[in-house]
Amino acid sequence: MTAGGYAALQQELKQRQSVDRPRIIEHIAEARSHGDLSENAEYHAAKEEQSHNEGRIAELEDKLARADVIDISKLSGDTIKFGATVTLIDEDTEKKAVWQIVGEPEADAKKGRISITSPLARALIGKKTGASVEVMAPGGAKAYEITKVEWI
Repeated sequence: MTAGGYAALQQELKQRQSVDRPRIIEHIAEARSHGDLSENAEYHAAKEEQSHNEGRIAELEDKLARADVIDISKLSGDTIKFGATVTLIDEDTEKKAVWQIVGEPEADAKKGRISITSPLARALIGKKTGASVEVMAPGGAKAYEITKVEWI
């Protein structure tokens, strides 16, 4: 994963441990003070939220422990690999799209980041500027021309 993706996971972990966890414990204590726990919806909702939060904390700790952080600023070349920002032109519609190839935890299509395991990224890996790639999409095959490879 990129250094930015690693930092985002660390930030989420810190938020969940130092802000969310104490807030949830407070909710549980407050709900407990209302009496009978067997029919206390607030208590059960708070316990469920605690379970979800603790599960996500464990998941984040695992991802961070196993992360292999790659410094994109030290990468270069005209061959597409992890970390590259690729400009593509759809050969059917002539629409331009810019994607950065990142690790799964940091993929976000709205921000222009696709996972290295996505069909498009797998088709792009190893290609160079000027090449054409064909990707099987849910709506059928899509063809793209690679117009630029950057390392930002």
